[in-house]
Amino acid sequence: MTVLVAVDAQDNVAGTIAGVAVSSSESYLRGMAVPPEGHGRGVRQRLLQAMEKHLIGRGCTRVSLDTTEPLQRAMRFYEKNGFERTGKVTDFFGMPLIEYVKHLRVC
Repeated sequence: MTVLVAVDAQDNVAGTIAGVAVSSSESYLRGMAVPPEGHGRGVRQRLLQAMEKHLIGRGCTRVSLDTTEPLQRAMRFYEKNGFERTGKVTDFFGMPLIEYVKHLRVC
């Protein structure tokens, strides 16, 4: 598991993202969090790009994640960044857990 932490100019945590390579080509995003005061500042975008670069460096060509319906803003963000719903929906304590996947471009 790799955790990346974004910090602001005052060394305060501005956001985090976690990801793991689960095989030689598959990876999984475990979570991303940016406090409300950091929204709209590009922190999520930079964190996601940094994690994707890290995973590509590990040889991963595919990354997946799971999210829930209440996280509509996150779902739009991931879709805007090339993630697509796989159609797989599982149960997360009575709430639908929706799987997304993205194929990473190795440059």
